[in-house]
Amino acid sequence: MKKPTMYFLLMLLSAAAMAQPNDTVSLAADATVHFLSPEPIRYVDISTKTLTGDLPLKNVFRLKWKDSARTFPDATVTIAGEKYMAQYRVVQGRGGPQTIEIGPEDMRPLNISGVTFSEPQLHALSLRLFARKPDRKIGNAQAFGLKGRLNHIYAAGDYLFLDLGFDNKTRLQYSVDALRFRVEDQKVTKAANNQSVEIKPVFTLFDIPQFSRGYRNIFVFKKISYPGHKRLTIELSEKPLSGRTLTLRIAYQDVLDADVISF
Repeated sequence: MKKPTMYFLLMLLSAAAMAQPNDTVSLAADATVHFLSPEPIRYVDISTKTLTGDLPLKNVFRLKWKDSARTFPDATVTIAGEKYMAQYRVVQGRGGPQTIEIGPEDMRPLNISGVTFSEPQLHALSLRLFARKPDRKIGNAQAFGLKGRLNHIYAAGDYLFLDLGFDNKTRLQYSVDALRFRVEDQKVTKAANNQSVEIKPVFTLFDIPQFSRGYRNIFVFKKISYPGHKRLTIELSEKPLSGRTLTLRIAYQDVLDADVISF
């Protein structure tokens, strides 16, 4: 397991000191229990060396008694996600494999610096925004029978949500090679350095596909801050051999005017 940061560890110890395990898990000597988390698991602590566990998936923790175990002492297992901590008392018992879903009744909130939304929350909020009918047109561009538009910019917590869409007016299917986001100077000179900095979304609602008629997606970024003489550039490029490219340029003021939403 990865070692937590000192601040994260202090938060866990503080929460653990105020709480007792939520539930008792009866685990047979030859069985396995899987804990299913609603968000990625960041940290797990097992109070005894007689148990062993791992993370086969980012939101699944697998636990069993070691094959070499001769005694089976009661243990406490602490599981921490991005915004919660849960504790379980594990005792030797009977029965086969089991799955335990970590539900709200088992969770204690954690206030961890630098974490605003978990990935499931970003997904849920992005779906909610995608369901809205685009009612603004912040920026648009046209070339090679393609039309791109930035429908909306939303702000929530430490994140920006960009509602971005493209229309293909040609009969040729568009196969996306890359979709890049950059912060660059409004006036580019050959003598200048560091004119362009690429930024990457922390979450994307849908895969970037090939499309015949239209494509729309929600891209989530950590809040972007840059000087007024910079602008946000969105560049869509096609796979060879056609290689059609479309570029949208968004003013800093449009980012500042993002609509604030709540989760």
